[in-house]
Amino acid sequence: MPGADSEFPIDLKQFKKLSLDPSKPQLTEEQRSTLKANIQLLRDVIVLFTATGAARGVSGHTGGAYDTVPEVCMLLALLEASPADYVPILFDEAGHRVATQYLLSALEGSLPASHLLHYREANSKLPGHPELGLTPGVKFSSGRLGHVWPLVNGIAMANPGKKVFCLGSDGSQQEGNDAEAARLAVAKGLNVKLFIDDNDVTIAGHPSEYLKGFDLEKTLKGHGLEVITVDGEDIDSLWSGVAKVVNSNGPAAVVSKRKMAPGVDEIEGSTHGHDVIPVKAAINYLQKRGYPNFADILLNIKPHSQPYLYIGCSKDLGANRVVFGEAVNGVLDKLSKEEAKAKVMVIDTDLEGSTGLKSIHQKHPEVFVTSGIMERGNFSAAAGFGFDKDKFGVFSTFSAFLEMILSEVTMARLNNCNVLCHFSHAGVDEMADNTCHFGINNMFADNGLSDVESFLYFPADAAQMTAVINRVFFEHGLRFVYSTRSKVPYILKPNSEERFYGSDYQFVPGKDEVIVEGKAGWVISFGDMLYRSYDAILRCRQEGLDVGLINKPTLNIIDEQTLMKVGQSPFVLVVESFNQKTGLGSKYGTWLLERHLTPKFGYMGATKEGCGGLWEQIPHQNLDPQAIIVKIKALAQAAAVSH
Repeated sequence: MPGADSEFPIDLKQFKKLSLDPSKPQLTEEQRSTLKANIQLLRDVIVLFTATGAARGVSGHTGGAYDTVPEVCMLLALLEASPADYVPILFDEAGHRVATQYLLSALEGSLPASHLLHYREANSKLPGHPELGLTPGVKFSSGRLGHVWPLVNGIAMANPGKKVFCLGSDGSQQEGNDAEAARLAVAKGLNVKLFIDDNDVTIAGHPSEYLKGFDLEKTLKGHGLEVITVDGEDIDSLWSGVAKVVNSNGPAAVVSKRKMAPGVDEIEGSTHGHDVIPVKAAINYLQKRGYPNFADILLNIKPHSQPYLYIGCSKDLGANRVVFGEAVNGVLDKLSKEEAKAKVMVIDTDLEGSTGLKSIHQKHPEVFVTSGIMERGNFSAAAGFGFDKDKFGVFSTFSAFLEMILSEVTMARLNNCNVLCHFSHAGVDEMADNTCHFGINNMFADNGLSDVESFLYFPADAAQMTAVINRVFFEHGLRFVYSTRSKVPYILKPNSEERFYGSDYQFVPGKDEVIVEGKAGWVISFGDMLYRSYDAILRCRQEGLDVGLINKPTLNIIDEQTLMKVGQSPFVLVVESFNQKTGLGSKYGTWLLERHLTPKFGYMGATKEGCGGLWEQIPHQNLDPQAIIVKIKALAQAAAVSH
């Protein structure tokens, strides 16, 4: 595997600094030649180092960063010519185009170029979205989608004599935040200059197909921006547009039409280009470009496997986020196509392959609605469908985006709507996209008043996920179901190879479940942390510490009987991968005290920014079984001393 001290195989010193004057919209032959050479060089570099993400199994988003290299090179040339005229940061609203920011850091010398070969590797400080303060040379945090343009407006207000650049994308522009940002920019005449890659590709498909009527040029012009639409791969046309926009007063945009990843066989123009380029495709591309021996680099990088062997669970794994869709299909299979269409509407938010909705799209297209990157509007559409007491909306997105729809959730409650929400990528496990994609504030979904019940469910394995969906699908009101990005093993019965959630299991909403009895104290857990907690308590029991384990699949409903049971024990420990500040543990201690129950109490959750990688996120947060064991023993000792 390449080390941090190994030489980067493409010489970045070949990049030639260039100055461009926006008052001169015609390129000279020398400028054109230099630009083309710089563009090709940086595109080659992006293909090479993002492919290392594919090699180590952490993904990595090649196409968007590859696309926007021509704009980046031109903006760098503007900064080179007249730095005092601009805020010297290339803001980017498409956070997953992080490869651009890492390449810029290497170009300016903040990162050694060789370090790019550790793209998205755990503890490399090169996660899947840029994070200010983490990566040397990175100048802003992008968050998810729809956050940067509104931020850039404020930066323009703080720098009234300067122009501010913001790279954009047709996917990011679907977010409602951008519409608000456009209105403010126009109303205040802010010198924000947008350079938008309109490649007609997002995760789940092509906006021209699933979002008919959405036209970037018309939309932005409708807000009052000056908009120039160009062929992004025609250097002269692109520069002419960039020059005109930069010369203008107030907000303006260049919309660059191009195929995704132009010139890269196997991913050009396809949804596959949105993610990371496959290793073989990268090798073929680089060989055609005349580079030697890069296969040696890419093929020698291997995924870091999880070395820990868990007890108390199966070796085979289930993907709960996928099983959600399969379980919904099982419910719909019992209805006629006509009845299903009349009663159920499932709306996608461009994540169907990531949140389990793809199987519903394939098997039950009669209930399925493809839609864009519009979480607030799509959730409300699902709620509106479920406004009728006999109709049910289904909505799904990543858990991190739950925070974006809380106002809409409140409106759905006020209207007594029926919505089943699936929020995948909950917790921190296998989050290569790192901190901004952590789904750790999921308890925020229970933000209604005490006279309204909401139900938050986090199944522990795929079998329990199926049981949960079968039980709650046609329940009324709002129901929230969480799953992890990672696959999880099946929970086994104590001292058995039999699955705990077998064919005879019936899920009961609000009921806590005893996995194993214990007299010394209790661990309370759920979701992806249950099997880790199970491993920890079984190892404690092997040492003679009789600890019990409770699965709490309904996170926000108090099971009075179980609470009384555990509250009278020596200690209680809540283990979760949610935010320690806002998760179950932050509430559980209060529930105990309200009932005058005073065991020694502890809670473990996510407490710090991520480290990149995949499974490495759990030990980084001190949530691995060994850390749980340490906490169990400390509480048990404190309880013994107190007693």
